Amino acid sequence: MKKDDKLTEQLKLYFGFDSFKGNQEAIIRSVLAGKDTFVLMPTGSGKSLCFQLPSLMMEGTAIVISPLIALMKNQVDAMRNYSEENGVAHFINSSLNKAAIEMVKSDVLSRKTKLLYVAPESLNKEENVEFLRQVKISFYAVDEAQCISEWGHDFRPEYRQIRPTINHIGQKAAVVALTASATPKVQQDIQKNLEMTDAAYFRSSFDRPNLYYEVRPKTENVDKEIVKYIKAEEGKSGIIYCLSRKKVEELAEMLNVNGIKALPYHAGMESSARSENQDAFLMEKVQVIVATIAFGMGIDKPDVRFVIHYDIPKSLEGYYQETGRVGRDGGEGQCIAFYSNSDLQKLEKFMQGKPVAEQEIGRLLLQDIASYAESSVCRRRVLLHYFGEEYKKDNCGNCDNCLNPKKQ
Repeated sequence: MKKDDKLTEQLKLYFGFDSFKGNQEAIIRSVLAGKDTFVLMPTGSGKSLCFQLPSLMMEGTAIVISPLIALMKNQVDAMRNYSEENGVAHFINSSLNKAAIEMVKSDVLSRKTKLLYVAPESLNKEENVEFLRQVKISFYAVDEAQCISEWGHDFRPEYRQIRPTINHIGQKAAVVALTASATPKVQQDIQKNLEMTDAAYFRSSFDRPNLYYEVRPKTENVDKEIVKYIKAEEGKSGIIYCLSRKKVEELAEMLNVNGIKALPYHAGMESSARSENQDAFLMEKVQVIVATIAFGMGIDKPDVRFVIHYDIPKSLEGYYQETGRVGRDGGEGQCIAFYSNSDLQKLEKFMQGKPVAEQEIGRLLLQDIASYAESSVCRRRVLLHYFGEEYKKDNCGNCDNCLNPKKQ
């Protein structure tokens, strides 16, 4: 039997898919060969499979470092669905009590567990370092690797400790870094920080041809405009992003008053209420979820049809990531952003009181988002250029500037 067939057979056996997508197969081969591997793959193109499948095929346990508790839980549940053995995947984070952590450790030590998800804070704890020294580690996967970089849109300082901790654990195992949005600067930061100078590098295109991009001026009629827009999209699911929790609550209420079923989602809510609202959206009991950026990492709803940015986001990277939750099934996706200069000034004000270096980076990121919003050239070209990719066409035919070229 050819080696190729074996890999596809394993894919079918564990996950029920008949074939790989894009770079998946090449990435998995790189991981199986024990190479450091850098994966840049837009949201929704099957990143997790790139570490899930090799972990099942290799000896030992793969350590997946992931930033969000909800994301870990979703992925662990999904892995358990694919396997007879419940212990095949576990997570360790602050939501578990001591007894639960002991149970996880005993499954890992008895070699039942192929995938262990850990939050970076948990990985860096001395007692977990001691524990992991006793475990045969197949490889480390650093998910959402852009969190390492201060230039990334969701920088987390504890991510910078990952490499020192891996060195401290002291086992020779490959590192796989995965990110869905990283500018060239952020990529360099990730590779330098994780000491992956010699990594195999895989990059998928950032172009999502099925997404339509539009920027509208934000006026005092913005609420009316949104109601009118959503009513025209009857029966289609959508997400509205706002910057403040207060605005999330107000907007969700305003939509309900206008006969649109909507629920709020933000980090200030009880986690049980958040999960309920998320499930109601996934099960299509409501048409719209109004959220802060706390919503979205790991949301797997392929048929979201529109994403509206009520407030302009803090960076183009954040914008790309949030619009990436629309049209994942390949069907149409509309990305509408409302933009006003006063919103930009508000964001600048938020940065006061932060360290000077952080303010500098923040301002440069805001300049990029402003020039995207104010540009009269193809939106797709501006976005892709930001991620270091050249867009060859003169007219994408799927953004407001290309469809109305006179608009200045």
